[in-house]
Amino acid sequence: MDSKTKTLDLVYTAMGVTLICVCSWINIPMTVPFTLQTFAIPAVLLILGGKRGTIATIVYVLMGAIGIPVFAGFSGGLAILLGNTGGYIIGFIFMALIYTAAVKIFGEKKGVKIISLIAGLIVCYAFGTAWFMYIYLKDTGEVGLFSVLTWCVLPYIVPDLVKIFLAILISDRVKRFIR
Repeated sequence: MDSKTKTLDLVYTAMGVTLICVCSWINIPMTVPFTLQTFAIPAVLLILGGKRGTIATIVYVLMGAIGIPVFAGFSGGLAILLGNTGGYIIGFIFMALIYTAAVKIFGEKKGVKIISLIAGLIVCYAFGTAWFMYIYLKDTGEVGLFSVLTWCVLPYIVPDLVKIFLAILISDRVKRFIR
């Protein structure tokens, strides 16, 4: 790998992190903020590929963890990751890893990409919901799974699937300009 390729990898990864940051700042405050992160993560993975996209996702989470205000509502810090919604943010890493593994194993077919992004979203929901319940139980008291799903997952399913579909449409056009 030559230095030009390494430089391009760094630049593209930084652009991916930037897209995720900007999309996280566009939010509607709710129990779990409604953001465009679930558009940005798939878009970055589809445009940059699994390796660069996963690195961009991890860098984004690490930037937020150290306090840079990259999360929804211009927030950041370990307290956000350890709070109610932190599991969903960590879940983005699982989403990226699932996509990367699926594409590596099964190839770059459109069906593989769609199924892996949806599977990653499901894992993100599952991890985030389990984390939310754990923190809520610790801080507030017992809460039922149906209640948490009603607050944190059900309102997001259709919009998140639409965002994945839009990421697929946009990435096909943008990817032509990326090496």
